[in-house]
Amino acid sequence: MSTPYFADTERAAIYDAGRKSTAVAYLLWLFGGLLGLHRFYVGKIFTGLLLAAMTLFSFVLMFVLVGFFTLVVPALWALLDALLIPGWVRRYNERLAGRAAGY
Repeated sequence: MSTPYFADTERAAIYDAGRKSTAVAYLLWLFGGLLGLHRFYVGKIFTGLLLAAMTLFSFVLMFVLVGFFTLVVPALWALLDALLIPGWVRRYNERLAGRAAGY
């Protein structure tokens, strides 16, 4: 993906400082996917909180041996997110470029 053209260097600097990386999103997914860290990174705060709450609730339920079954839902959700991350990062960067360009 090429960097959008900005006539103003200040706007280009704002874009460069705020843009997100797919590699960083995948690292966050790999090490904190069940806690929704990758979702927080791309600005999906509510669903990141929901995923983290489901995961933590499942870990609490492991003390009564049903948490292993309830952990399936957040695990599948996090696996599905792996396919969606590139699109999220692209859309985030496109919105940022639009704001930096004044649209």
